[in-house]
Amino acid sequence: MESGKRLSTKIDATVPTAARMYDHYLGGKDNYAVDRAACEELDKVVPSTRALALNNRRFLQRVVRTLAQEYGIRQFLDHGSGLPTQNNVHQVAQQIDPDSRVVYVDNDPMVLVHGRALLDQNDRTAVIQADMRETDEIFSHPDTKRLIDFSEPVAVLFNSVFHCIPDSETDGPSAVVERVRERLAPGSCLLMCQLVSEDQEVRDFVTGFMDQATQGHWGRVRQEKDVAALFDGLEILEPGLVEVSTWRPDNEVAPRQLTQEWIEFGGVGRMP
Repeated sequence: MESGKRLSTKIDATVPTAARMYDHYLGGKDNYAVDRAACEELDKVVPSTRALALNNRRFLQRVVRTLAQEYGIRQFLDHGSGLPTQNNVHQVAQQIDPDSRVVYVDNDPMVLVHGRALLDQNDRTAVIQADMRETDEIFSHPDTKRLIDFSEPVAVLFNSVFHCIPDSETDGPSAVVERVRERLAPGSCLLMCQLVSEDQEVRDFVTGFMDQATQGHWGRVRQEKDVAALFDGLEILEPGLVEVSTWRPDNEVAPRQLTQEWIEFGGVGRMP
């Protein structure tokens, strides 16, 4: 990807975005008719998507709480954070320690507007507009440098975002993860998960549908083995790489993914 490419600050209500579709699935109000229509079409083939989005959000919250409580992490860098909802990363982390610092990264201009309004009174949290593939730009951003000390452990979050970027030797998921890992201190953790399916027809349909709907702002639905490869060389925290509703559930009656046409798959790896 071209370094320093200027991102649009204009909100386009005529083209769906993954962030606004995700917001709709979570019951948010920061989306447009075009986003809701895209969700309706998607649901015809993969009807578990709303439950999947809700379970993914709960997974994110459990991971943040676990890393703050059990591993003492106080710094979080959230790539492709999406629109703010309830129990955001900073709220979960700052319940454990009010001094926890969080940087949200997203390329959607609506995320920037709503995120900055929400965080206006929180000097330990920032939202920056950047593409998750622009590692140099993200790590050198003034807000990142102000809030994150990379000589100490950091939790880097790639929560349900890698399916939004295509395969590429320089900017695909593996390349992005490698660039990020080079900058992290021992003890840092990476949350990584994405939409996967072992059914090629589902992979092909969703990949094609989302690529067309978002006008090219999409990667592909992958397989579990593709996600597992991202964790090479990391200590994978228990319970391993799983469908995310089963990652350290809060209780035995917590919601589970009920259908398997596609799932959110991943886990958390720790830097040695």
